[in-house]
Amino acid sequence: MVQKMINENMKNARKAKGIRQEEMAVKLHVIRQTVSKWEKGLSVPDADVLNQYC
Repeated sequence: MVQKMINENMKNARKAKGIRQEEMAVKLHVIRQTVSKWEKGLSVPDADVLNQYC
């Protein structure tokens, strides 16, 4: 449940700001595929990345 909420919030926030997955990945120091996995619910970011994201 929490994972789904994180995934949806990350995707919605990124789209609301008009940022592509690749741009978000660069800002968070990960690869684009990682951002895609987060948004699809296949994985979740660790606490350090969530801090950067916030």
